[in-house]
Amino acid sequence: MARKPQQPGRGKGSGRKKPTHKASRRAGPLRRGLRRLLLVSLVLVLVAGGGWTWWLNQRVVEEFEGRQWALPAQVFARPLELYAGRPLDAEQLVRELAAAGYQRHGEAAEPGTYRRDGDRFLIHRRPFRFPDGQAGARRVALQLDGGRISTLNGAEGGAIDLFRLDPARIGSIHPSHHADRELLALDEMPRSLVAGLLAVEDRRFAEHFGISPIGILRAAIANIRAGRIVQGGSTLTQQLVKNLFLSSDRTLTRKVNEAVMAMLLEWHYDKREILETYLNEVYLGQDGDRAIHGFGLASRFYFGRPLSRTTLAEQALLVALVKGPSWYDPRRHPERARERRDLVLDVMAESGFAEADAVAAAKETPLGLRREIPEAGFRYPAFMDLVRRHLSRDYRREDLNNDGLRVFTTLAPMVQRAAEEAVTRRMQAWRDDTQAAAVVVAVDSGEVEAIVGGRDPRYEGFNRALDARRPIGSLVKPAVYLTALSRPSRYGLGSLLADQPVRVQGADGETWTPRNYDRERHGDVPLWRALVESYNVPTVRLGLDLGLRAVADTLSRLGGPLPETVYPSLLLGSVEYSPLEVAGVYETLATGGYRTPLRSVRAVMTREGEVLSRYSLSVERAFDRAPVYLLESALRRVPVEGTGSGLRRWLGNDPGIAAKTGTTNGLRDSWFAGYSEDRLGVVWVGRDDNGRTGLTGASGAMTVWGELFAGLPYRPLDTDPPPGVEPVWIEPATGRLASADCPDAVALPYLRGHAPSQRADCARRGGVVERAGSWLKGWVR
Repeated sequence: MARKPQQPGRGKGSGRKKPTHKASRRAGPLRRGLRRLLLVSLVLVLVAGGGWTWWLNQRVVEEFEGRQWALPAQVFARPLELYAGRPLDAEQLVRELAAAGYQRHGEAAEPGTYRRDGDRFLIHRRPFRFPDGQAGARRVALQLDGGRISTLNGAEGGAIDLFRLDPARIGSIHPSHHADRELLALDEMPRSLVAGLLAVEDRRFAEHFGISPIGILRAAIANIRAGRIVQGGSTLTQQLVKNLFLSSDRTLTRKVNEAVMAMLLEWHYDKREILETYLNEVYLGQDGDRAIHGFGLASRFYFGRPLSRTTLAEQALLVALVKGPSWYDPRRHPERARERRDLVLDVMAESGFAEADAVAAAKETPLGLRREIPEAGFRYPAFMDLVRRHLSRDYRREDLNNDGLRVFTTLAPMVQRAAEEAVTRRMQAWRDDTQAAAVVVAVDSGEVEAIVGGRDPRYEGFNRALDARRPIGSLVKPAVYLTALSRPSRYGLGSLLADQPVRVQGADGETWTPRNYDRERHGDVPLWRALVESYNVPTVRLGLDLGLRAVADTLSRLGGPLPETVYPSLLLGSVEYSPLEVAGVYETLATGGYRTPLRSVRAVMTREGEVLSRYSLSVERAFDRAPVYLLESALRRVPVEGTGSGLRRWLGNDPGIAAKTGTTNGLRDSWFAGYSEDRLGVVWVGRDDNGRTGLTGASGAMTVWGELFAGLPYRPLDTDPPPGVEPVWIEPATGRLASADCPDAVALPYLRGHAPSQRADCARRGGVVERAGSWLKGWVR
């Protein structure tokens, strides 16, 4: 009987077995592991992506919502005050107007313009908030005659006593990246400009959620064709994100971050906030090292007027610059800029944001740039340096960099211009390594009107006016002679000083033997003559007789810093001062003995108009008027018959100033200090390496000073003596009282009761004082 086949799987150890290949045994766990790995990886990616998105979200919210615009402090010059009788000529007025950004135009119908007909001006002032209140726009007419304002009237008639022009903006105190902007609200932006921007840069701005898929697709196709990233497809929101949070690197990571942050920005904030921020943030040009951000400041930079007063063509040019401020720079590439502007106008017309006729007319207009390139952020680097140092005493750096403060300074643009031109012209005559510095001060107020820190006034490096502390040479001598004249019972202008060799034994055993510059001996010389001719030996003898400590005290009271140890060489100017420090010393002389700290800032305001600080005039009586007047009467003779007589080349035979030359050993430093009734100037010429220049005070610094003051209006010194001072005749050879008909007799002022008691042999009895009075007035004029 045949055996029945056994069914598979039935019975012990019988039938076909399940495959047991090793690959089959591993396949199941491998797939499960791979699925697990993929799942974990996906979770990790989601967690990481979520974490990264959360971090980006926190950054967007914190930095955008808590954002404070970095608004640099705006720095202004002093306002030009106009009044009948003010010394001012037409060219000086034109320079002041140009510095303040005024443009010559028609009938001066718009604020910020003027009309000139010869010496007659019609000026339309811009509205401006001064520290003492708001001044509105107003037109005035003024007539110049003989270097003065002869009449000042309102444009519609009626005399005006005093009129202030809005001051020139001379610079900004920037943060480290030097970004500058003028904040405007969205409602203050012209609608045509906003519409043109959206039409050209992001016409779906109102609809998208931060990114534009269509734009991204279009950019992707262009990038694939080019084989590199050439387009971004960015919306305005993405552009804003890049400007605010990201670098400009064209990488995939940056683009992803940009897209995510743009969507987050749109999620948290409405379109108006985003658009307003963009309009104030977008980069539109470069002014020196100052970056121009936002349409408000760009309008002033390119056209010299506020954005609200721009034309359709000008708005289109500003929009054109968004594409590339450097590539389409209208000053460097006018044709390229015009083509882009016209393209923007066409887009505005096609989009319905501008009438075809208006666009056609706009395309026919020139670019309309302001004629003069505006000041760079640091056009006056030496003066701005002084301002920053002044403000650093009262304000933190971040306040100056970010809070948009308004700083009102003392700089006078026409004085600064004259100082720069004088330095530049004279530097051409000397070696390239010769440097110069100049300081000009308004005598009555101690306000610094101008500073030049080197042969190149635009150079932002070493500021020699503030930091080049050099031996002052004979500029110290007025301190020696003032000490003597403060002792009227012993010294007067006619007192005789011995010009004979003198030797001074130092503590180190060295012997100091000063000599006159001309290497000559002049016997007994009158005190005034020794000062006017700047003789060294009589000065040293006088200083030793007075005592070094007394002379040092006088110099300190004048405002000069002193070294810890005083040596006899102090008497010939071994002390080292900066030009600004020298100006402080001579300011005390120019004010008749009042020590007036020099200042460069008048007031500081918030951008909302609140006055934070006022820096008022501060004075302290340091010397009686009488001895300072006696000293000044001698210094007035320096440019007439002394070491500064070469000044007549610029100012004539009788300039009406008091002055002093200064030269140091080896002809290394050349100095000149001089002042009129209203203006003081100090000039230094030398080399940074302390090398020999070959220039004396008269052949170097004085020539710069002469060029400078020849270009400025100034009032000659008032010669009326103070109470208790009277002129008397003196015989120079003996120092005795003389009369008008004595040979070589000179009239000198003396403190009443302290004239010489002995009479010269030639003197007649009676009438000595009276006869000298009228003659002295003629001499000093």
